[in-house]
Formats: sequence, structure tokens, C-alpha cells
Amino acid sequence: MGIVGLSASGGWAAGAHLPALAAVDGMALTALATSSRASAAAAGAAFGVPGYASVEQLAADENVDLVVVAVKVPRHRELVLPALRAGVPVLSEWPFAVDLAEAVEMASAARDTRNFIGLHGRSSPTIRWLARLVADGYVGDVLSATVVASSTEWGNAVSERMRYTLDRTLGATMLTIAFGNAIDVVSMIVGELQDVVASTATRHPMVPLGRTGRTVPMTAEDQIAVSGALPDGAILSVHHRGATVSGPGFSLLIDGSEGTVEVTSANGYPHLGPVTVRGARGRAPLSRLTLPDGHDDYPHLTGTPIHNLAHTYAAIRNDLIDATATAPDFAHAVKRHRLLDAIVRSAAEGRRVPLPEDGPFG
Repeated sequence: MGIVGLSASGGWAAGAHLPALAAVDGMALTALATSSRASAAAAGAAFGVPGYASVEQLAADENVDLVVVAVKVPRHRELVLPALRAGVPVLSEWPFAVDLAEAVEMASAARDTRNFIGLHGRSSPTIRWLARLVADGYVGDVLSATVVASSTEWGNAVSERMRYTLDRTLGATMLTIAFGNAIDVVSMIVGELQDVVASTATRHPMVPLGRTGRTVPMTAEDQIAVSGALPDGAILSVHHRGATVSGPGFSLLIDGSEGTVEVTSANGYPHLGPVTVRGARGRAPLSRLTLPDGHDDYPHLTGTPIHNLAHTYAAIRNDLIDATATAPDFAHAVKRHRLLDAIVRSAAEGRRVPLPEDGPFG
């Protein structure tokens, strides 16, 4: 497989994707691509594989049977589409696109080519087990689900490298990254929202730029409040807050007719873990619930951001070999973008926005 965005200077691809690959049998780095010939040569030398200066060259390498796009969101379209045209399966990191229209375009282009989206919470052994626990009736009928989450980003000082996350038009905001990953995990456990009523705000319109003494504008939302109905009529409410003084955090409380489940993450990113689960049947006090044996193929990675990513790669490997459909794909990414788009429209128009039933890319 080949990674676009694997740099000799570090970053998410080098720090997470490579260790995850190393943990999964049958998956290995065979090539990489960066934005210039010089950086490609440096990275290729550092990792001992061919380095290319374009995704077209990468996809043409006969030893590349999966192209991984692990760069900033605004460049996804220009990299994903050529790989698809070459007929090579693609894994794109999340956020998938800068907006819904771009997501639909890329998903449409992938009709005849295997494709995967990096919503890694869906590969988490704990989240998959929790989804089954709730589906099997641990809490009885779900009555409501409440999420309170916070991020230290989007309001505090930002580096020049991450400055683009302040611009809501570039697709890498608190709504798409922090909220988007969290709501995907929540949706896996309790079901998809059928409609949304949302309020959003940007309470930090100016943000410090590192230690420069300057401030720069932020248009991304740093307060997101959403409520809506789940398929069985239960109510889901979510409040995600940016730049909280208390630090990051995530909490999901599921109230049911026969019990309660609480899921928490101290780092605020439940898709990266680790998460703590407590539960109770009836009126008993909440107590710790632990993942049963046999659910985790990479327990030695537990507690690291690599853990769920390794399970993602294992699912992709199995899907490619066995022609199964376990790992989430571009169609699922469009579904998630439809939800984010509905939230933006509801907040802007001050009305309830229904979510469409599943269909092509939806």
C-alpha cells in the first residue's frame, strides 16, 4: 500500500498509520507520495520505499493495492479522484471533504472501486461491543441519550500549521473533526438521527496565533448544540464546546427502560480512545463494565491512538481479500456529511431539518 502525506518530518501518517500497519499481518508500506520531488525523495529514503511526487505515480506502482490519503482536508478531492480513476482502492482520512457536494462527487466517482473512510471509532472493539450490548437490550428500550463534549482547540492559541482549521469553509473544524468523529461513535451505539434542531455559535471570533502576540479570525463554530429523534423515537441531545478552561472530555449517557450506560473519554476523542464504560440494570448503582475476552485483536495497543487504526486496517485487509463490507466506506462518509450539513442549515435557518432515508451515498 502507498500513503499520500507520509513525511520524513513526522505527522499523523508517520506517527499513527505506520505503527498501525506494522501491527497488522498482511499489510505493509510499499510506496509513498508527498507534495514535491525533494520531500518524496527524503521520505522514501527515510522509510525505505519508493517516493513519488504525485498520486498518479503512486497509483501506477504495481506494488500499491491501496492508496491512503492522509493529508489536510482541502486536498482530499485532488488526490482521491486520480487514485480512483486509476482503479486503485482508496482509504481517505476523515473529514472526507470540505462540504457535502464534494463528498457526493467523490463517492459517485468511487462506484466501481473499493473505498474506505477513516472513521476509526467504528473499528474500536469497545464501541463495537457497546453497540451490540445496547442492541441486545442491556438498557431495555432506549429512552434518551445525552452527550456533553469539550475540546481545548477552537478558541485557544493555534499554530500556523493548524491555522486552516479556523476557517469553516476548509472543512477541518470542530464540527467536522471533533463533533463529527464523536457523533459517528454515538450513532453506532444508539442509531442515526432522523432529524436535527441545532444552534451553533462562534464565541471566539479572534484566536491567538501561537506566541506571536497576534490574533487571527476564526469562523469555525466553537459551540454546537443539537437535538433530534432516533429511529425508535428516543431523543438524542449533544452539546460540544470549544476552548473549555476545564480541558477536553466526552460523556455519553444512555437512559433506558431497564438500565443505564455511561461512556466517558478523558481526552475528548472517543474514536481514538481509551473509553471508560459503566452500566447498571434497574436502579443499581453504576459499575465498571469491561470488554470481554476475544473482542480485541491488538490488546497491546490499548490506550494509544494506534489501537483503533490497527483494527481499521485489519478490517480493510479482510474486506479486500474476502469481498466483505465491514469497514466504513465513502457512502458512509456522505451519510455523516449529510448530518453535518443538516446541522449547519438548521442553525442558519432556525428550523428542524429532517435527514433523508438511506439511499445512494446517503
